[in-house]
Amino acid sequence: LRERPTVLVLGGRTEFRVRPGPETAWRQLWNPPPDRNEKRRSAGPRKMAGVYFDRNTGEKYDITSPDHGGWLTKQSRWLKDWRRRFFILKGNKLFFARTESEEPHGMIDLSTCMTVKSAELKAKRRNALEVSTKDETFLMFADSEKEKDDWIGAIGRAIVQTSSTYTMETGDYGKEDDEESSSDEEMTY
Repeated sequence: LRERPTVLVLGGRTEFRVRPGPETAWRQLWNPPPDRNEKRRSAGPRKMAGVYFDRNTGEKYDITSPDHGGWLTKQSRWLKDWRRRFFILKGNKLFFARTESEEPHGMIDLSTCMTVKSAELKAKRRNALEVSTKDETFLMFADSEKEKDDWIGAIGRAIVQTSSTYTMETGDYGKEDDEESSSDEEMTY
């Protein structure tokens, strides 16, 4: 038996509904509706204080005592909406979360980062900055120009400290002892 749709007109819009019948009962048996009392299983953030769990690699990262932290508004990856997020910079990782108390739900690996720079024109927002890796470009903006400059400086230092030419022991950028440093040199990350 084929099911016949029932036509309903509700508040000026037309809805088509299928009358329950043997075929509908069979469909519900194989595709039961979700149990509303069952606890929601989501891919949302886990609540673990001071730890970020990367679901892609299975690694855990300690985010206690960050190098820098604060609020930025980040452009979402797919929808390109602007969403306010709490950012935590720890070592060469930049984590972001929906709130200060929630575990971060995303991470930018600054060891693959090529540049961090001001991006007001590209983002069409004041106090905007851009963090570029070889695969992606992340756009964000701060509440003030000072905060933007602080973030660019902190992210820039993290990029430099993880680069292959920087050595932690000496704080040197891979120059020989007999080379003189020029004040006109421009540092790229």
